[in-house]
Amino acid sequence: MFSTPRADLAPNTLAYENEPLVKATGFREYDARWLFGPEINLLGVQALGLGLGTYIHELGQSKIVVGHDFRSYSLSIKQALTLGLLAAGCEVLDIGLALSPVAYFAQFDLDAPCVAMVTASHNENGWTGVKMGAQRPLTFGPDEMGRLRDIVLTGAFKERPGGKLTRVDGVRERYVADVVKRVQVRRPLKVVCACGNGTAGAFAPQALRDMGVAVVVEMDCELDWTFPKYNPNPEDHVMLKAMAEQVKIFEADLAFGFDGDGDRCGVVDDEGEEIFADKIGLMLARDLAPHHPGATFVVDVKSTGLYATDPVLEANGCTTVYWKTGHSYIKRKSAEIGALAGFEKSGHFFLNEPLGRGYDCGLTAAAAVLAMLDRNPDKKLSDLKKALPVAYTSLTMSPHCADEVKYQVVDGVVKEYQALAASGGTILGRAIRDVITVNGVRVALEDGSWVLVRASSNKPEIVVVVESTRSEDDMRALFRQDVKPRLAKRPDVGAYNQEI
Repeated sequence: MFSTPRADLAPNTLAYENEPLVKATGFREYDARWLFGPEINLLGVQALGLGLGTYIHELGQSKIVVGHDFRSYSLSIKQALTLGLLAAGCEVLDIGLALSPVAYFAQFDLDAPCVAMVTASHNENGWTGVKMGAQRPLTFGPDEMGRLRDIVLTGAFKERPGGKLTRVDGVRERYVADVVKRVQVRRPLKVVCACGNGTAGAFAPQALRDMGVAVVVEMDCELDWTFPKYNPNPEDHVMLKAMAEQVKIFEADLAFGFDGDGDRCGVVDDEGEEIFADKIGLMLARDLAPHHPGATFVVDVKSTGLYATDPVLEANGCTTVYWKTGHSYIKRKSAEIGALAGFEKSGHFFLNEPLGRGYDCGLTAAAAVLAMLDRNPDKKLSDLKKALPVAYTSLTMSPHCADEVKYQVVDGVVKEYQALAASGGTILGRAIRDVITVNGVRVALEDGSWVLVRASSNKPEIVVVVESTRSEDDMRALFRQDVKPRLAKRPDVGAYNQEI
C-alpha cells in the first residue's frame, strides 16, 4: 500500500526520497497548487494521482485526460501523477504539452469525462499544480477539492488493477481547428500576440493567423521556461505595458496577451490602453445582446458595476448575475443557469454555444473579440471602449498574506465593513448602499463606486479591487484612504505585488 503523505519532510533527506510530501495548504478552493520541493515532492504528486483516481472511481468514472504546461519540471510531475492514476486503475489519455483549454477540449474530443492538467497557470516559477474535473466542461469546486484532500491526506487510497496509459497525438491540431471555426475575420487587422514565453506560444500565433488575422506580430512567443522578461500573466502591469509598447511601435489594431496555461486573455486597444477583461466582457455583451435578446451573463465580484446599469443590455432584456470569483465558480454558475457567457476580471471568459464549449479559453475569447470587430468594421476597439459608460477600475492588487490566516483576515475586514454600514457610516463621504459577502466583501457606495477585499483562491494573498464612477483620482483615493489603511493595521498583511 502507498504510505500516507506527510507534511514535515525536508528536501535533501533520506525520508524525502522515500515518503510522499503533501502540504494541506495546496488543496485550494477549485484547484491544487504547491511550491514544488518544499510543499510537495514527486512521491506526493504520485499520492495525489492515486487519490484523484480513487475519487473519480467513487464518481463512477475511470477515463481521464492528462496534459502539462511548459515548465522545466511539469513533465516529470505529470508522469508522477500518471503513476498514481494508473495504480488507481484509471485509463489515462496523455495529450502531451498542452494549454488548459486544450485539455478541456480533449474531454470532448476523446469522450473522456475527467481531466487533470498539470499547470501552475500564471504563478511564478517554482509553483506547480493541477486543474481537475470530472464533468465536462466543469472543473472541481470546494466540495470536490475537499473530498480529494481528505482522501490524499488520510491515505484513504484504493489501488485497483487495470490501469492503462495511451499517448494521444493530434489533439493540438483539432483544438485549434475547433477554435478557429468560431470566426473568420474579413477586415484587415494587425494583432500583437503576446505569450510571455509560456505555453501559449506554441498555439496562439498560428491560431490567430488561421482566424484570418492579416498580420500577427509575435511577442515573446518562443517557449522559454525561465520566463526571461516577465511572468506570462495578462493581468500584470509589466506584461500589459510591454503589450502597449508593441501596439504603438507596430501601429497594431490591438494586442492579445495569454497567460501561462492559455485559459486567460488580456487585451490592449489600438491606442495602447489596456482594457480589463470585465470591460471587454461588457463590450462583448453589448455587441451580442441584439443577436441574443434575453440572454443572461455571469460576472465575478471583481468586475465593474456597469453591467447592472447598462442601457444596451437593459433594452435587449438581458440580465447579469454577479458571482464568486474563480474559474470554477463562474464556469459552473454559467452552465447552471444557461448563461450565454461568463466573464471574470482576471481574464477568464466562459462562452457557451454557439460561441464556445463553456470552458475558459483565451483563444476562444480572442475569437469573440475579433468577431466583434468584424461586426463593427467602421470602428476601432478604442471606439467600442469609449462607447461604454464611464467607470475607473483599478488593477487587481494583492498584498501577501499566508494561506493559514488569509481567510481569517478577510473575515475581519468583512465584519468591519458590515459594522460600518450598520452604523450609518460613510466611505469618503458617501453612504454605503450595499455590502455583498458572496466572496469576501464588495462594498457598494451610493454613487455606484465600490471596493472589494477577498482572499485569493490560489496564492497566499489577499485580493483588492476598487472602482470609482467619478475619476481616476477618486479611484486611487478609495484605495489609499480606505482599503489600504484597513489592511495595514493587520500584521498578517504584507507587501503588495502592485499598487495604484
